[in-house]
Amino acid sequence: MELAKQKASIGLINPKNPVNVASILRAAGCYGVASVFYTGQRYRLAKEFNADTKAFHKIIPTVGVDNLKDVVPKGAKVVCVELVEGAVPLPHFEHPENAFYILGPEDGSVPSDVLIWCDYVVYIPTYSCMNLAATANVLLYDRLSKSHFVSGDALIRSSRDTNNTTKI
Repeated sequence: MELAKQKASIGLINPKNPVNVASILRAAGCYGVASVFYTGQRYRLAKEFNADTKAFHKIIPTVGVDNLKDVVPKGAKVVCVELVEGAVPLPHFEHPENAFYILGPEDGSVPSDVLIWCDYVVYIPTYSCMNLAATANVLLYDRLSKSHFVSGDALIRSSRDTNNTTKI
């Protein structure tokens, strides 16, 4: 799968921190995520304080929903990322081409009634739990690193900040 042809979406369960959601939107833009869905009221009430400095919230649909199960993209495999016993370590996981990644709240866990309808449950092996935005970034980078991505100077030029013209 090429970066520009990603079939990946993210579902967030009741995120509380708008800065984390903004960071997830930045990662979603960098890694070609198609859409971000979220449940709960906490982000809805705080989203005006958005820290999405690249304004990916204007490009990537960011939709509040009552139930993530209702918005699983057509043909997508549901991949929950959670520190739960029995989960597959992310380094051993093969990402489906069409994936809907579910991430839990910063101050809780993905509920069991969500875990039962997920196709896969994976975890990121760390010595402590990461925050929501860090989890999304590691997950999406892992997806990219295991794909057939386009590389080279043209990608570097199109990806970097306008203030960066460094060459080696």
